Amino acid sequence: MYQALTVLHVLIALGIIGLVMLQQGRGADAGAGFGGGASNTVFGARGSASFLSRTTAILAAVFFTSSLLLAYVGDNQDNKADDLMEAPASSAAPQDLPPAAPAANKAQELPEQKSDVPQAPQ
Repeated sequence: MYQALTVLHVLIALGIIGLVMLQQGRGADAGAGFGGGASNTVFGARGSASFLSRTTAILAAVFFTSSLLLAYVGDNQDNKADDLMEAPASSAAPQDLPPAAPAANKAQELPEQKSDVPQAPQ
């Protein structure tokens, strides 16, 4: 869930960046970005300024909400298993294991394995 929220957060941020870049400055003509009076027919009588401003405000509210939600989810995650500095030193190298038996003794202790393949007489 944390990864999905992070991806959504980044997409919202990119949307805000795009909408802010589309908006005109205070001194610019409202319809200059869309070719004269074409913005009046596409976005209504008030032009693109109110549409882009309202959409930017909505995305900004969603961005702040997702920021708070990410902070809450990130704070409640259990990160104890991933913390290498808090791991006990004995788990890295166990010292209380019995000494290993020589390889020759292990070979003698193993039971003989039977096979379904017929063996040649000796």
